[in-house]
Amino acid sequence: MAITAGMVKELREMTGAGMMDCKKALTETNGDMDAAVEFLRKNGQAKAEKKAGRIAAEGIVKTVVKDDKAAAIVEVNSETDFVAKNEEFQGFVEAVANQAADTDAADIEAFLAEPWAADTTKTVKDALVAEIAVIGENLNIRRFEKIVTEGCVVSYIHGGGRIGVLVEAETDVVNDEIKTCLKNVAMQVAAMYPKYVSRAEVSQEYMDHEKEILLAQAKKENPEKSENIIEKMIIGRLNKELKEVCLLDQAYVQDSDLTVAKYVEKVAKENNAKVAVKRFVRFETGEGLEKKQENFAEEVAAQMQ
Repeated sequence: MAITAGMVKELREMTGAGMMDCKKALTETNGDMDAAVEFLRKNGQAKAEKKAGRIAAEGIVKTVVKDDKAAAIVEVNSETDFVAKNEEFQGFVEAVANQAADTDAADIEAFLAEPWAADTTKTVKDALVAEIAVIGENLNIRRFEKIVTEGCVVSYIHGGGRIGVLVEAETDVVNDEIKTCLKNVAMQVAAMYPKYVSRAEVSQEYMDHEKEILLAQAKKENPEKSENIIEKMIIGRLNKELKEVCLLDQAYVQDSDLTVAKYVEKVAKENNAKVAVKRFVRFETGEGLEKKQENFAEEVAAQMQ
């Protein structure tokens, strides 16, 4: 039977499912509208698509590390913190993290389109849709990153999955002391939120932008100062800022007499090793997402009208 645009539109309005999902359902059921609705319900699309407009800004971050050489970090969002603590949801996120550790996908779109490891007849997106149907909330696999190294990679999870960090280092020795050191560095990243590993990563564009802001501030605060004095003030303020945004320049939180760089150097020397922090990845749940503001009094009042 020929599937018309009108049929697709009708099914979409009935179920709230996506256009391509509706077309597939009608094709699979030979245009039988009732059977197509059932098809979508069984596959979770009807229920999932109706929830797709809801804000999913809670959730958790999970990490997977394999043999100290490969690691992945993922953020999967839910609508509520209650679901984020749910055992079913956490198991799903762990499966997503393991999938990410083995993926060759370069971006989230490719990741969602690849076969789901637990059931290769489904894609990762299909597995997500099915999980939405089970959980009953909108869920979103928001982002992932993967690290493969010849050195060592460690992970750190804070607050039950609120913040996750991976730290990669070049090292010729991998033992418990070195891994503990890198774990401490990961804790530093979680707590102090650096933007760069070192000053070598800071772009000239960033430097110029910050100088422009600092110059405006200095001139406003010190209108009587000469250009020469203001220039020295800017250099001092910029150096102070770089010590805050560059991981290796930060004061080490567990021993403020040391910078992070000096702490790593100290542990490396004690283990007769060469250790260089190469990269970090920091995910914070819901970072940059608009969060729904609940007003239960208004919600109840609206329902009573």
